[in-house]
Amino acid sequence: MTQTITAEQVATAGSEVVAQARAAGATREELSRVALRWASEQFGSSLAMLSSMGDEVLVHLASDELPGLDVVFIDTGYHFAETIGTRDAYAATRPITLINITPIQTIPEQAAAHGEDLYARDPNLCCAPRKVEPLNRSLEGYHGWISGMRREDAPTRTDINLVEYDAKRDKVKLNPLAEWTAADVDAYAAEHGVLLNPLRDAGYASIGCEPCTRPVAEGEDPRAGRWAGSNKTECGLHT
Repeated sequence: MTQTITAEQVATAGSEVVAQARAAGATREELSRVALRWASEQFGSSLAMLSSMGDEVLVHLASDELPGLDVVFIDTGYHFAETIGTRDAYAATRPITLINITPIQTIPEQAAAHGEDLYARDPNLCCAPRKVEPLNRSLEGYHGWISGMRREDAPTRTDINLVEYDAKRDKVKLNPLAEWTAADVDAYAAEHGVLLNPLRDAGYASIGCEPCTRPVAEGEDPRAGRWAGSNKTECGLHT
């Protein structure tokens, strides 16, 4: 009788591979590459990466390690023009397979159903159909997915691991940059000449939809520019 291995068990096995590499003295970047290679060996074409093109270093690293990787971009209809340009530049210059996903409703259709500027009145209700549902739909058929989350990003992310079980979707989730500091990200970008979203130079530390994102001041929490003035801290993709 064949015993079925669950996604949670696979995630545990991946964590053990990372732990072994850590014990052998691997650097943070090396641990990221170990996790990515393990996931590729485990899932093959059933592995995808989610990118909002505000995690450019991970797109570069993952495409370097896993050429041809499926990279899912959720085109909410509210992205900055600079973000769309960054998406197109990566699709043209890096070895990735870009998968552009759109919400079921257009913005006018959403406005007809819920009123204008839903993002300002009820950001959770806006994120659900424009981000969360498209992500869930896009991940159908994949057994593992990759995100650009880092522990430094926000208090809600301090306990994430490089490899973990996504119980909400019953999939294995990788956070290759989980342990990276902002200095690590900047150093990698400089060393490898990573193409960065131009909004970085305008003070946008965390980049989301244009109506809900502002630049942050020096010393301010990197995600303070997201949904400023509300108690919302996550869009729902990772919670």
